[in-house]
Amino acid sequence: MEKEEWDNRTSPVEFLLLALRNVPKLQMPLFLLSLIIYMGTMFVNILIVVLLVPDQHLHTPMSVFLGNFSSVQMCCTSRILPRLLASFLSRDRALSAQGCMTQLFFFGSFAGTECYLLATTSSDGYLAICQPLLYASLMNWKLCLQLVAGSWLAGLLMSTIVTRLFFKSQCCGPNASDHFFCDFAPLLELACSDSTVLRLVTFIICFLDVVFPFVFTLASYICIIAAILRIPATTGRQKAFSTCSYHLILVTRFYGTLIVV
Repeated sequence: MEKEEWDNRTSPVEFLLLALRNVPKLQMPLFLLSLIIYMGTMFVNILIVVLLVPDQHLHTPMSVFLGNFSSVQMCCTSRILPRLLASFLSRDRALSAQGCMTQLFFFGSFAGTECYLLATTSSDGYLAICQPLLYASLMNWKLCLQLVAGSWLAGLLMSTIVTRLFFKSQCCGPNASDHFFCDFAPLLELACSDSTVLRLVTFIICFLDVVFPFVFTLASYICIIAAILRIPATTGRQKAFSTCSYHLILVTRFYGTLIVV
C-alpha cells in the first residue's frame, strides 16, 4: 500500500542518471576503466576471503573483521558498478523509482556497515598493541561476533530509517540527476515536499553512521601510533606497524572514496 502511495504521489516513475553523458567519446574508455576497477575490487576481496576461511591459523578476531569488511565491499560495489557498466553499453540512463530506492537502501546499508567494521577493527588493533595483556580476556570470540553482527545491524537500521523517510517524500520533477547512482544528496534535490525532518534525521544518522566511527577509528590509530613510537626496538616497531598497516590502508581508501562520492 505504501509503495502504491509513493508511486501516485511521485511524478517520475523512473530517474535519469545523467553523469558522464557529455563525453560520448569517452564512454568506452570509461566502461573499460570501470570494468577493471570492478573486477580488481572483486578479485582482491574474494582472494582475501578465500585465504582467510580455510586457514585455521588465520581464524583471529582481526581476520573475522577483515573478512566481513571484504564481503561488505563486494556487496557495495556490486550494487553500483554493474548498473553503471550496463549504462555505458546500452546508453540507457533510466532507472525505475523502485530500483533507485533499492540502490539507495543497499548502498547506505553497506556503507554504514563498512564504517562500523572499520571502527571495530581499529579497536581490535588498539587492544592488541596498547593493551596486549588484556587482549585475550577482552577480545574473545563472543565479543568479536557481537561486534560484527552489531555492525551489520547498525548499517541496516540506519539505512532503513533514511530510505523509509525518503520513500514517503514527494518528488515532482525534473527526474534527472547528474550522478551515476542513486545517492541521497542528489535525490534530495529532486524532492519538492518539506524535507526538514528528513534532513535532520539524516544529519543525526550520518553523525552516528560516519562521523562517530571515523572519530573513533582516528582516535584509536593515534593511540596505536603513539604506542608504537614508544617501542625502543626498531624490529618491534616494524612488527607492530605490520599488524595494522593493511587496515590503515583500508581506512584511508574507504573514507577517501566516501568523500569523493
